[in-house]
Amino acid sequence: MRISQHVRRAAVTGAAALAACALAQPADAAVGSTARMAPTFNGSVYAIAYRGDTVYVGGSFTSTTVGGRVVSRGRLAAFDSRTGSLLDWQPRADDTVRALAVSGPSVYAAGDFDHVSGQARDSLARLDATSGAVGTFAHGIDGSPRALAVGNGRLYLAGTISRVDRRDRERLAAFSLTTGRLDDDWTPTADDTVHSLAYRDSKVYLGGGFHRVDDVRSTLRLAAVDATSGELDRSFRPSPPAVVNAVAVDGDGVYAAMGGPGGRAAAFGPSGRTRWTRTFDGDAQAIAVLDGTAYVGGHFDRACTGGATGAHGTCTDGSVSRVKLAAVRGDGSLADWAPQANGVVGVRTIAVDRAHGTVAAGGDFTMIGGRPQRRFASFG
Repeated sequence: MRISQHVRRAAVTGAAALAACALAQPADAAVGSTARMAPTFNGSVYAIAYRGDTVYVGGSFTSTTVGGRVVSRGRLAAFDSRTGSLLDWQPRADDTVRALAVSGPSVYAAGDFDHVSGQARDSLARLDATSGAVGTFAHGIDGSPRALAVGNGRLYLAGTISRVDRRDRERLAAFSLTTGRLDDDWTPTADDTVHSLAYRDSKVYLGGGFHRVDDVRSTLRLAAVDATSGELDRSFRPSPPAVVNAVAVDGDGVYAAMGGPGGRAAAFGPSGRTRWTRTFDGDAQAIAVLDGTAYVGGHFDRACTGGATGAHGTCTDGSVSRVKLAAVRGDGSLADWAPQANGVVGVRTIAVDRAHGTVAAGGDFTMIGGRPQRRFASFG
């Protein structure tokens, strides 16, 4: 579970080599390694969400820089995903925003805040996607939210939650997207922190440090529940070897970014059978999938060529440079994509925009490929 402290930059290959690689392995051509034009931030980026041509960002930052101009933004910001132009969307949270989700005309934010734009909102708020106005959606949350997901007419919330609106909840809760009310029927439980959520095909996938979901054994760290009833899906039985920091899902299965020793990214089939595993020399903290390729971010500096790690997570069977960012093809092989970020914490979150074919990373990095790029980068 080592946090890498030294940045190793990959050699820059020529255009001819890149073209040859693209012909030999077309899966590598999903996105480029050069960061696109985008704002940068003076504090950590924890969350990214897309809506049409707009990308929303949440974190601990208090300002953003666009074209050399510093503009105040209170832990929430939005900009044009195509041009990088900052939008006049500026709700202000009084503490860190850790998760974002989009549904129709609304952006949902969750985190450590007590107020948004001067209005009392206990860790959870609904914002107008165009104006940034704070909606009437308001709930009392005991605990710290870590993740949001939208689907099946509901907003799903996870973290260290113990109560919502004075009603007992064990790390998980759901709300109606229509009425905003707490869902009294969706009450699955986890015995420890849920770090990540993903929704697909009427199921909600949970990743975290828990040992049991609904007090059932063999639900260690990664599980699925019904999106309507909350009932545990007993047919999904993966066996992740370490704490799951992030979860993603597509038509082929479920993907997890995990801790150590070292760090791992893995893909699982619909039954939970492991499809592939990649090992790194530091924690994998974020994962997202675009066109069959899994994009992974974290603390790591190197991707191991074998599965073994030694003391402090060091690769023992050889490795290649992948500083904080890597990509894994659908067959489990390591793609050539290597933007090379920097920093100790590195990448905290990754999101994909399927409509425009882009991948975005947020975190604590300040460089991409040896060039200044503070805490947010987009690739396409």
